[in-house]
Amino acid sequence: MSAKKATQKSAKSTTSTGKTFEGFTAEERAAMKERAQELNAAARRGKADGESDLLAKIAEMPEPDRAMAERLHAIIKASAPALSPKTWYGMPAYAKDGKVVCFFQSAAKFNSRYATFGFNDAANLDEGHMWPTSFALKELTTAEEAKIGALVKKAVS
Repeated sequence: MSAKKATQKSAKSTTSTGKTFEGFTAEERAAMKERAQELNAAARRGKADGESDLLAKIAEMPEPDRAMAERLHAIIKASAPALSPKTWYGMPAYAKDGKVVCFFQSAAKFNSRYATFGFNDAANLDEGHMWPTSFALKELTTAEEAKIGALVKKAVS
């Protein structure tokens, strides 16, 4: 056995607290595979047909996430028509100049108790030294829809 092989560690490691780290969860590995597939598909097609990919991902979602994602899609298209729909790590996302501004993460995606609507650093939401970048969603009411519409408009301003 070479000296290099003898010093390599396995993917399994132990933290200072004695807990074993097993690596990425199955859901995280699936999201990374989806992202690789998205990039490969975009390269094959040239400019990706992001909206049809996004709508297909939404159609795969279980309820109530599907209904929320459909409603968010309508709100985002109405509030910021300059954003381009696409998928990002298997999630519906909206980009400006190729950079993801906002995204929707289904609760089912990572077995969470709530869905998430979030913004990336390309969003113009800076307020002072601290501001929210994601929001938990259990359901969408008229009040939440109005807040989301205003945030998306501000994010692309």
